[in-house]
Amino acid sequence: MSKFDNSKQRLFLLIAFVGCCFILLNVFVLFGVDRRFSKVPLELDDGQSTNGEFKVVYTYAQKDEEPLDNHPISELMKRADEQFRQYDDGRSKNFREAVRHYRNKYGRHPPPGFREWYQYARDRNVYNIDDFDQAMDDLRPFWGVEPKVIRNLAAHMWEKTEDGISGIHIRNHKVVNSTNPGWRSDTFITLIDKISNDLPKILPDMDIAMNRLDQPRIVVPWEDMQALLATEEKTRHLPPEGSYEFTPDLPGLAQNIFNPPKSAKAGDPTEVEKEEEGEEKIEDPAWFRAPGKQYMDIGKLACPPESHARDSTSTEEDSELLYKTHEGGLVTNFNRSSDLCTIGPEIQNKHGFLYSSSSLIASKRLLPVFGECKVNVNSDILFPANMYWKHDDRYDYSEEHDLPWEDKYDQVVWRGVTSGGVQLESNWQRMHRQRLVQLLNSTQMADKDVRILAENPERKGEYENVRTFQPSEFAEKHTDVGFVETWGCVPNCDFYKDVFALKEQTTLSSQFKYRYLIDVDGHSFSGRWRAFLESKSLGFKATIFREWHDSRLFAWRHFVPMDNRFDDVYTLLTYFIGTGIPSRPTLPPDGTSNKGDIYVPRHEYEAKMLARRSREWAKKVLRRDDIAIYTLRLLLEYGRLIDDNRDRIGYFGDGSELDDYDSKHPMPDASEGLW
Repeated sequence: MSKFDNSKQRLFLLIAFVGCCFILLNVFVLFGVDRRFSKVPLELDDGQSTNGEFKVVYTYAQKDEEPLDNHPISELMKRADEQFRQYDDGRSKNFREAVRHYRNKYGRHPPPGFREWYQYARDRNVYNIDDFDQAMDDLRPFWGVEPKVIRNLAAHMWEKTEDGISGIHIRNHKVVNSTNPGWRSDTFITLIDKISNDLPKILPDMDIAMNRLDQPRIVVPWEDMQALLATEEKTRHLPPEGSYEFTPDLPGLAQNIFNPPKSAKAGDPTEVEKEEEGEEKIEDPAWFRAPGKQYMDIGKLACPPESHARDSTSTEEDSELLYKTHEGGLVTNFNRSSDLCTIGPEIQNKHGFLYSSSSLIASKRLLPVFGECKVNVNSDILFPANMYWKHDDRYDYSEEHDLPWEDKYDQVVWRGVTSGGVQLESNWQRMHRQRLVQLLNSTQMADKDVRILAENPERKGEYENVRTFQPSEFAEKHTDVGFVETWGCVPNCDFYKDVFALKEQTTLSSQFKYRYLIDVDGHSFSGRWRAFLESKSLGFKATIFREWHDSRLFAWRHFVPMDNRFDDVYTLLTYFIGTGIPSRPTLPPDGTSNKGDIYVPRHEYEAKMLARRSREWAKKVLRRDDIAIYTLRLLLEYGRLIDDNRDRIGYFGDGSELDDYDSKHPMPDASEGLW
């Protein structure tokens, strides 16, 4: 072969090599992995579950590498993962550890029935045998009240029907009657009956006073509460021995549960006269009514003096530093974001319950009132909400009506009625639901600016506040929000006709066609939240109310937290859905930008991951079995509180009697679908 031929061959190979490199470069540019995804969880083939979904493990860039996506939400998710790891690693693995954990944490022996409760919980695959802090915190101040006083209050508060209290009466280990009943007490009784059937000899005699109203009831002033808690702490001790049985035949339980007393009439003996004649004195619950009064005027009394709610020198900025970021206003501490001592002054005119509660019958005395929800300044005793226990299509999740993530609309949905507070033509703008609907309505937001976090055009992966994002076009494409009914207005809701265009009634299941579900308060808590967590969609949550399960849910791991002012909603939505196109002009230092310059990369992978984790976690810790387990533990703890011998009864062993049981029933593995 000639030199000429060899030269042509070399030239041809060189051109072919360059051409291949050019093709590969274009393929990489057009279809290559976005740099963002090198800093999000990696899907591992060996962790694939049987339903085709992946279990994931977070893998982040090394510390010495350049960050590829510095959005604050990435950091918030990492923090949530670390908090969850600590929660998971701290679980007791057997009865010995559970007993030791109880004594170390609460300074007391577990209550009578604790061993049976432990086996009841383990037989039903409880995930964390230690996570009952809500019940313990609710009951803690009652150690500062004499048992006979608690019994007296619970035995009689139902007698005045206008006070909104039902009575549930347990005798000989089961419910024997209810007084001044309602649907809440009726449903709770079915739960207690289930427990009594499973463990026929477990429950002591007691009276339960249950709140019939939507709103919480008890607001103990801060100084009084500190005295009660100080007494509780002083009474902690671990005697070497005692009784594992509740005291039988305690005096002061309700005696007239089958023949309720009639309302008092003129000429009937007074309480003083009854006491002089040797009859039991009935404790006064000291209810007061405050219709039309703003709730913070009452609630702030339960806040510490140095709190934002009571310190007149404290500013809004001081408050925000405790629970949200400067960049984008993202919630960093979900508990603080619903703490009225922290955020109450900022939302007292922006939330229906705080501005114009539909009912307000409260007491500043510590009363043993069981309720489904409360705000942080309340001292009601929480139990799992009845709609979580009863089968109701309005609140129950059904997988057959859900869709895979890929088949859902790339939109956020919210439907509801105009509940939340008493509405007038002059005050409806103060209601939280109405503010949300207006904020996510494209027509209402025309020509309005909101703040979001957008990518800095000169530094990819870096984000800065942009205060001139006009969300109308985004809302038109990605929000489906509206009221289906007007309700709760005085004298009527006609004034809404020119404000909101009502949408058609819809079912809970139909909302699962959407990827993003917003959940906000109504008159009190939202009964839809558990179903949202169980679904294949991703839940966004803004609330001031506390529920029984709160300590089990981790913001930024199981759901997306929202500020109760909703000033972060577009930052959140644009993070997951994305907006704009990449551009390179300089972002002005004042945070202003032309519309075409605003770009937020899409983070759908993160959204799908959070939705999957939420669903898997809800199936582990929010089951009907978990509700029964929590309720039984609550009633055992309450049963000891009302016992005159409460300092001398409990479980005094070391837990060794269940060693054989524990060896045959290992705790659920943390790796099963959670990472």
